[in-house]
Amino acid sequence: MMRAASRFGTALGWAVRRPWSAAAGACAVVLCTGLSAAETPPSVPADVLAAFARPARRPSAADDDARQVTLGQALFFDTRLSGDGSLACASCHDPQLGFADGVPRGRGIAGSRLPRHTPALWNLAWGRTFFWDGRATSLESQSTGPIESPVEMGAKLEEVVARLSDDAAMRTAFAEAFPERPVVDRLNLSRALAAFERTLVSPVTRFDRFVAGERDALTADEIAGFRLFTGKAGCVACHSGWRFTDEAFHDIGLPGDDRGRGAALGLAAADHAFKTPSLREIAWTAPYMHDGAQATLEDVVAHYEHGIVDRPTLSADLPKGLSLSEAERDQIIAFLGTLSSEDPPRPASLPPHVEAAPGSVGAVSVSTIGQAGKRFAPDHVRIRAGEGLTVVNDDTRTHNVRVDDPRLAYSSGAQEPGDKVVLSFDEPGQFLITCGIHPEMRLTVEVAPK
Repeated sequence: MMRAASRFGTALGWAVRRPWSAAAGACAVVLCTGLSAAETPPSVPADVLAAFARPARRPSAADDDARQVTLGQALFFDTRLSGDGSLACASCHDPQLGFADGVPRGRGIAGSRLPRHTPALWNLAWGRTFFWDGRATSLESQSTGPIESPVEMGAKLEEVVARLSDDAAMRTAFAEAFPERPVVDRLNLSRALAAFERTLVSPVTRFDRFVAGERDALTADEIAGFRLFTGKAGCVACHSGWRFTDEAFHDIGLPGDDRGRGAALGLAAADHAFKTPSLREIAWTAPYMHDGAQATLEDVVAHYEHGIVDRPTLSADLPKGLSLSEAERDQIIAFLGTLSSEDPPRPASLPPHVEAAPGSVGAVSVSTIGQAGKRFAPDHVRIRAGEGLTVVNDDTRTHNVRVDDPRLAYSSGAQEPGDKVVLSFDEPGQFLITCGIHPEMRLTVEVAPK
């Protein structure tokens, strides 16, 4: 494990270091033999490619600026954030390993074994929830979680703040980053770390060049693997979009007693469900899954073919009866290799963009909402206070309708296919409805006075 320097201003170290070796039994991206080089690569429909196009900008908080990012980067490498001064965020989220740590389960303070595999940090700016079980709903709240965890960094925030406040350079950096509130405190600490984490955008790879129109960027086998990924193998049901994650929580049949999202929500229907990880830079982030039990991509593919533990909470999006030939397995793994950089990946520079809150324009007046395809439809409605809004699960999946608002706290519990729930809002204003299992499902409700 990398031990990070503790002084302010530590720079990212991008020394080339391959994450795998044959001696370590690690995974390597292979060239496939399912199609010969002389064959014409299979075509991919334009609408399929469009679904994987990279965005031009990244989401940002309204007050993020370069000074906050610089401060957050320094804090990310600062061991004073841990209880005994031995660990920094980068100790587990190593930039040379895709901001993961390369082991099944890392070690925290005093060598304690972590309960879950360290996830990579790519493209968190687009995230809806954070940690494997989604218990944090913002990067700000996520950023301080490991610091305070007794098995991770084992620190008390007030003591961390005191240590940083004793450093004149840190006091100046905080004052420059937060001129409207120039103090070293928990809030500004979390804001700075979150600002830095939002800049960790995965770089352009050969797959992105292929999507952008460079048709010879992929081999015939890699293209065939992409077609399997989006077709027969059904991987795209969860690993969707340019980040290759639906941001949802799925029980994919891994053995173990960890309840995952079920414990976070207090919802048995979500037991054993964990957040779909992004597949970006997957070559650098082995081993895989929330428990780190899958050492190679071959192991991952084998799990979906014949390793699934059958139980009632299995995701409806899991492929059923999947059977692949050896050539097809090789093609899928070859395709996955195109999502990673050749050398330790450096974050891409993508300009920030503050997303505007939904306004009343575009809201429709309806009383019934559908949920098919992991989407609320319509997703922006107008009702009057006191009126009922019916949400119908016309999907094939279990949902959990939620309102997490100081004015209204509501959870439907397990809303099974065919179930209906009725919401009523007593006061005017704007409310956000989400699904606890599929957080990308978002419904804005404009409530007008009676």
